[in-house]
Amino acid sequence: MRIDLVVLFLLMINTATSCLADETPQRPNIIYIMVDDLGYGDLGCYGQERIATPHIDQLAREGMRLTDYYAGCTVCRPSRLVLWTGKHTGHTAINSNASYVFQPADVTVAELLRDSGYVTGGVGKWAMGGVDTLGQPNRNGFDFWMGYLDQGRAHNFYPEYLWRNTIQVPLRGNVLMDHPQARGRVSKVRETYSHDVMTEHLLDFIRLHHTRPFLCHVHWTIPHANNEGGRVTGDGMEVPDHGKYASQDWPSPEKGHAAMISRMDRDVGRLVDLLRELGIHRHTLVIFTSDNGPHSEGGHKHTHFDSNGPLRGFKRDLYEGGIRVPMIAWWPGIIRADTTSHEPHAFWDFLPTACELAGIDPPTETDGVSLMPTLLQQKRDNPAHDTLFWRYGGKVALRQGEWKIVKTKENQPWELYNLAKDLGEVNNVAAENGERVMAMAAMAAREEE
Repeated sequence: MRIDLVVLFLLMINTATSCLADETPQRPNIIYIMVDDLGYGDLGCYGQERIATPHIDQLAREGMRLTDYYAGCTVCRPSRLVLWTGKHTGHTAINSNASYVFQPADVTVAELLRDSGYVTGGVGKWAMGGVDTLGQPNRNGFDFWMGYLDQGRAHNFYPEYLWRNTIQVPLRGNVLMDHPQARGRVSKVRETYSHDVMTEHLLDFIRLHHTRPFLCHVHWTIPHANNEGGRVTGDGMEVPDHGKYASQDWPSPEKGHAAMISRMDRDVGRLVDLLRELGIHRHTLVIFTSDNGPHSEGGHKHTHFDSNGPLRGFKRDLYEGGIRVPMIAWWPGIIRADTTSHEPHAFWDFLPTACELAGIDPPTETDGVSLMPTLLQQKRDNPAHDTLFWRYGGKVALRQGEWKIVKTKENQPWELYNLAKDLGEVNNVAAENGERVMAMAAMAAREEE
C-alpha cells in the first residue's frame, strides 16, 4: 500500500495526526453529504437570499466552493450508481430511474475502503436493492446502513418503518392512508419524521467509530418532494413545521421547501459541531452536494426561489440546471478557507479521491480522477478532465472545456453552447460551429463504447 501525498502533507503540518497500531499514519475520515434535489441556487453561498443556510455557508467560508461540480445524472438512482462506482452514465448499467440491483461485478467505493480497513456507514436513500437482494447495502461494502432501501418509499417522510441493516425499524405513530393515488407512500397520521431519525443514527455512528478511519455517506432525502403526497393533498413538501417561514406570504409547499433546507442546514451544523467536540475535525474531509438539480413537484415550483440560479433547466434536464450542483469541500488545516475552484469535476471523481486518501489504487476502469489536486490548489499541467459525459434515457450531453453539446431527444439535432459566455445556455451556436459539433458528437459516441 502506498502512502499518498495527502498523508505526507498531514504529517508535515502536524495537524491532529495520530498513528495506527502498525505505526503507519492514520488515514483521514471521509464524510460525503449528498442531499436530494437541492438546486444550484438554493444555498446562500450560491446566491440564495430568502432561504437561511448559515451553517452550510459557514462550511463554504471555512473551505472550498466548487462552481463547476456535476451530479452523476439528472435523477436519483443513476446518479447514486455513478457516485458509488466511479463510472459515468455511458458505462453504468442504467442511465435512468429504471430498476437496478447491485451485482457482484459492481465494485463500490465502500467495498474498496472497507477492504482497506475503513469502517463504512451510511444513512438516507439507498435505491440499489432491497433487504433480500444482492443489492442490500451490507452486501456492497457498508458495515452499517440506516434509512430507505426503496427510492419510491423514500418519497414519504413519515413512513411506517426504516431499515437498519437488515432489521426493519418501526417509526412510532406513522400510519399510511389507503387513497389509491397514494400508492402506499403517503401517511394520514404523522408523528416521527424520518430525516430526524436518520440524523441521530448518523451522529451515533460517528461517535461510535471516531477512533479509527471511517467513510460515511449521508444521503438525506430532503428537500425532495413526496410526489404522491402532492397529488393527493396538494402539498408534498412534508416537514414537521414551517419554522421561521410560517408567517411568510408563500404557498404552503414553498414554506415547506424552505423549512426542509433550513432543517438540513441545522443538521450540517450539528455534524460539524460533533466533529469538533470529538477532536477529529482536522482529520476529516467533509463534502456537501446534491444528487441532481432542483425539482418542481409536490406543489413546489423551482422558480419560486430561483433554485437553479443562473442555470437553465432543472431535474430531468441535461442542461446545466439539471446536473450542475453545489459542492463544498471542508477540511480545516488542509483545504484553504474561503476559496473557490472553477475546475470542472463530477460524481465519478469521488471514488478515486477516496482511494487516494485511503492509500489504495482505484480500479483501472474508473472514469474519474482524484479531486485532491483541486482541493489542495495544486497546479495542473492539463485540465482534470478532457470531457464530461451524461446520458439520461434519450438525452445526451458532453462538456469539453467551455463548450457543451446537448441532445434533448434521440432524434433531435445537437445543440451547442459556450458556457464561458453563455452560462444560461440561451444561445445555441451549433449552426455556426458545425465542425466542432461533429467532433464533440464523435467524442460522445466514444464515451459509450
